[in-house]
Amino acid sequence: MAARWIKIQRLSWSKRWALVQALVLLPVTALAMRLVGFKRWLAILSQFVPKLQDATSDKDSDVQQARDITRLVNVAARRGPYQASCLPHSLALWWLLRRQGIAGDLRIGVRKQANHLEAHAWVEFRGIPLNDRSDVSQRFTTFERAIGSEGVNPE
Repeated sequence: MAARWIKIQRLSWSKRWALVQALVLLPVTALAMRLVGFKRWLAILSQFVPKLQDATSDKDSDVQQARDITRLVNVAARRGPYQASCLPHSLALWWLLRRQGIAGDLRIGVRKQANHLEAHAWVEFRGIPLNDRSDVSQRFTTFERAIGSEGVNPE
């Protein structure tokens, strides 16, 4: 436990802030999706991020920043008080990236395993999965368009 606190203390203030946001956003997102549904919660979150055309994801520094934010959200999802499943985890990561002007895309895919349907969510940046293995799009069939990549209507 002490080793974790030492690692947190070594983080910059901006990274600590991102970790705190992830720790709060993960359970809030899970609860909000149960109360108001995924589509409405996505619309609410979308009100607090720059529009896609305003995002500045053309800089090479965005790749490193996206990786850093992903690592912090992964830590919060795995080691925080709320163990998030893939959808709230990915939605929180998508939102934190967008808040930084990084145009990550929320992807949802499905596959049939044995006799049941499985769904999975992850975030891609420049077509590369951030919070999953690189072959995730081969394991799951995705919707044609990334969710949240355009305007969101809560209706």
